[in-house]
Amino acid sequence: MTDNGLNSITLDMPVQFLKGVGPARAQSFEKLEVKTASDLLEHYPRDWFFAPPPVKIEQLKPNHTVTLAGFVESTDWQAWRRPPYFEAYVNDDTGLCRIIWFNGRYLQDKITPGVKIVVWGKVALYKHQLQLSNPKFMIVEDDELIPDNFSGPVYPATANLSTGQIKKIVHESLDGLTELMPEFYDAAFLKKSNLIERKKAFHWIHKPLDQQQIDKAKRRLKYDELFLMQTALAIRRYKVRHFEKAQPLTRTDQIDSRIRKRFPFLLTEDQDKVIDEISVDLAKDIPMNRLLQGDVGSGKTVVALYAALVAVANKKQVAIMAPTEILAAQHFTNIERYLKNSSVNRCLITGGLNGEKRKEVLEPIKTGQTNIIVGTVALLQQDIQFADLALVIIDEQHKFGVHQRASLRKDTTPHCLVMTATPIPRTLAMTVFGDLDISIIRHSPPGRGEVQTRYIHPKDLPKAYEFIRERLKAKKQAFFVYPRIVDSENGDVKAAIAEYKNLSKNIFPEFSIGLLHGQMSGSDKQKIMDEFRKGKIHCLVSTVLIEVGIDIPNATIMVIEEADMFGLAQLHQLRGRIARSTSKSYCLLVAQTENETANSRLEIMERSNDGFEIAEHDLKLRGPGELLSSRQHGLPDMKIANIIDDMDLLKMARKDAFELVEKDPMLTSANHKNIRAELIRKFAGSLTLVDVA
Repeated sequence: MTDNGLNSITLDMPVQFLKGVGPARAQSFEKLEVKTASDLLEHYPRDWFFAPPPVKIEQLKPNHTVTLAGFVESTDWQAWRRPPYFEAYVNDDTGLCRIIWFNGRYLQDKITPGVKIVVWGKVALYKHQLQLSNPKFMIVEDDELIPDNFSGPVYPATANLSTGQIKKIVHESLDGLTELMPEFYDAAFLKKSNLIERKKAFHWIHKPLDQQQIDKAKRRLKYDELFLMQTALAIRRYKVRHFEKAQPLTRTDQIDSRIRKRFPFLLTEDQDKVIDEISVDLAKDIPMNRLLQGDVGSGKTVVALYAALVAVANKKQVAIMAPTEILAAQHFTNIERYLKNSSVNRCLITGGLNGEKRKEVLEPIKTGQTNIIVGTVALLQQDIQFADLALVIIDEQHKFGVHQRASLRKDTTPHCLVMTATPIPRTLAMTVFGDLDISIIRHSPPGRGEVQTRYIHPKDLPKAYEFIRERLKAKKQAFFVYPRIVDSENGDVKAAIAEYKNLSKNIFPEFSIGLLHGQMSGSDKQKIMDEFRKGKIHCLVSTVLIEVGIDIPNATIMVIEEADMFGLAQLHQLRGRIARSTSKSYCLLVAQTENETANSRLEIMERSNDGFEIAEHDLKLRGPGELLSSRQHGLPDMKIANIIDDMDLLKMARKDAFELVEKDPMLTSANHKNIRAELIRKFAGSLTLVDVA
């Protein structure tokens, strides 16, 4: 295979064989997840410049938009300024120019003295000095000449592969590669949807003449990305509904009445609505795939147990899986409370169950005598055989990857209910759980106490300790949460073990303090939790281990130290461990930070107790990348679309994708062969996704 004739290029050829690459650069490209020629086309620019040719610093005039090229002479991060800014002085052979980037701390490691840089922006006069504020910039590698014109794309790069080098390689092969790009849609659809041709989109994204071409190219490529993902989800949903059979689990008035008698309270309107949705699904021979969302303390566990008891009433088995042993044990304890003196057989399986005891527990599961089986990922082990598993309930589903969820199904297709106390914004739910039906419990049952949240400085801790002391004297209990188990090397972050000693000896010596963390054995963890639940331990010092599912009604105080190190969802989950009775509760977020994002997180926690509002805020702060981890949902990460900014395109792509799959479920029509081939290329490695290969 030669590297110069365009005719020899194919989309799936290794990037190494493209002109200007070779083995060494191919390794650098691999760090950017570019392995093939097709990957190179999808290595989209992060920015574009349309700049005039560089001028000399001595020629600068106020209010002119200019391009400057030179060497960085000095830099300074002025953290104490309001707002803080990063400052650099650039030198060419005619003079110096001051350049500042507000909140530019991230530039400290990128723009350093001695590097060659090209900047483009508007000249301003500040205190009799000419400067550029927040200009766009490009760092020029040592072996590159400063260009006369550096308009065009700026690519994500590596230490050994600059944006200029990537630009040159892409442009060398662009015409040949774009000609090979298959089209997905006919001309009528493109016109109706206001989309340009796919070939043109790839050409314009890498070699645009103006901003208008970039906008049109981005719209088309974003749509394609969202459409392919939604088509994969639509096929997964179609397969479950048409090719997999579940056992219908009917609910009669008698079954409903018997189940409700197990709960010493009336169910809320939200719970009743969700139970009806689940019951309709369970009665079908199509496997239920439903996501149950509800804020912390909204009563999801009761709904899940109701569903489990419908299955048991139909003489079938139920598996309930939780992400940690503590949470699995908590579920089991709750189930025991509600099913006391009932004929329902239930068991708890955790990682520590071995030997003869394990055989004793597993045999009744195999024969069908055990009705409800609660456990962790230990339920996935090969030696656990169910006699007639008809319903799987998975709690805190975001803690499990799609592969784990799928493997619990083993040889049967049970109904599946996944639950989360982390409210998922609608935009994310449509993307990650596009193949699931969604039920939401919006309101908590009556009798939940109010939580007051305060963001406090570490210097105010002595006052907080006195307040906590009074609450402990009043027989209430407290959580103290830390981001680490042990101190870091420089000791700059408080850690659970050291603070446990400090609280025990110096702060609250008159009270019993317990310690809980992930390195303890399962039996030790359970012992500590039991003692805390019984009130023998007054303060529990812990890591985020207590993030989900811990239910101690008497615990009314939550202190989260180094709170700026936690994510919003984590903070909200941790706060959900208190206010589980009618007593007023208090959450103290202790932090000292100049980080604007961290401050924003802590301020919304102070302001709001609404999990859905907090989740939307979290999505805006973090962006979809982290929340859309492919590890969780089995879909490739998005390269150009952004579900926050591109919500309209997402809705359009979802509608089009589901309509397509309804008409041509396995994409066997000749008109859809290119879509089918692209789905196989993108999703072939994704478990339970598209089986059209």
